[in-house]
Amino acid sequence: MRNIRVASVQFEHAAGDKEANVRKIRHFLREAAAQQVEIIAFPECCITGYWFLRNLTREELLALAEPVPDGPSTQALLELSREHQMTIGAGLIELDEAGLMHNTYVVAMPDGTWRIHRKIHAFESDDIVPGSEFTVFDTPHGCRVGVLVCYDCNINENVRITALMGAEILLAPHQTGGCTSKNPHLMGLIDRRVWEARHGDPAAIEAELKGDKGRGWLMRWLPSRAHDNGMFLVFSNGVGVDDDEVRTGNAMILDPYGRILAETWTADDAMVVADLDASLLEHSTGSRWIKTRRPELYGPLTVPTGKEADTRSVRFDEVGG
Repeated sequence: MRNIRVASVQFEHAAGDKEANVRKIRHFLREAAAQQVEIIAFPECCITGYWFLRNLTREELLALAEPVPDGPSTQALLELSREHQMTIGAGLIELDEAGLMHNTYVVAMPDGTWRIHRKIHAFESDDIVPGSEFTVFDTPHGCRVGVLVCYDCNINENVRITALMGAEILLAPHQTGGCTSKNPHLMGLIDRRVWEARHGDPAAIEAELKGDKGRGWLMRWLPSRAHDNGMFLVFSNGVGVDDDEVRTGNAMILDPYGRILAETWTADDAMVVADLDASLLEHSTGSRWIKTRRPELYGPLTVPTGKEADTRSVRFDEVGG
């Protein structure tokens, strides 16, 4: 890998309004291009909208879903990628050739190629089918990229497998923070009135975004995903109203030591940019730990305990995202 400049975006999407959401993507791409960004990550389902999906009928979901790469949204991303010579990641609902729908993250690259990651732990609707493959690929920028969507990143094994497949940069698009939870020690809702009063009382909403409902929760686990696996991590998230919840943003970029290179806790659409120093990868703690693994001892990781549950049955009761 060579040194590379990346960006992470947080924005408040409009539920079901793909044209409006793509306009926001275009806006941030112009800003990123002016800063010579080469790879940019937008949030999970930022093109279609997210949390309202759980309330849609199958017919309504089908009307929102698109094929990849032939759908208008992916075609727009590919055109923008060529125009700005930038690799662009953004989320939508995909309709595959078999008629199945997926929570999919599309990565469009400036050479006209594209990759998708279908969220492995999808739970937004019984009509959205979880993916079953890990996604790691080479880019035209001389780096190897992996993708895990939201809840996928919560599971340690997913991130480790992505690292073992050679990912140097992990794109981690989310819609999280401010989530409903039965766990009294995990997040919790942000009062919508606090968000709506953010311009008159910025301190109140900033305290929520930086506190345990947002950044505080992320800091319990997110840096370890980068540190333990020796990867750069680009965390993108929704911010603001998402159906009956308020997302907490906190877009950030972390290095392979789990250190934050750039972040924001602004209560608004925002972008952060950082230069990734490739020399950090080889001797990072996580890289050394991976080299000293003893795979012959890890068979129990693949043995069911009987406590496993479908993500759709757990939803936000245990983990947000």
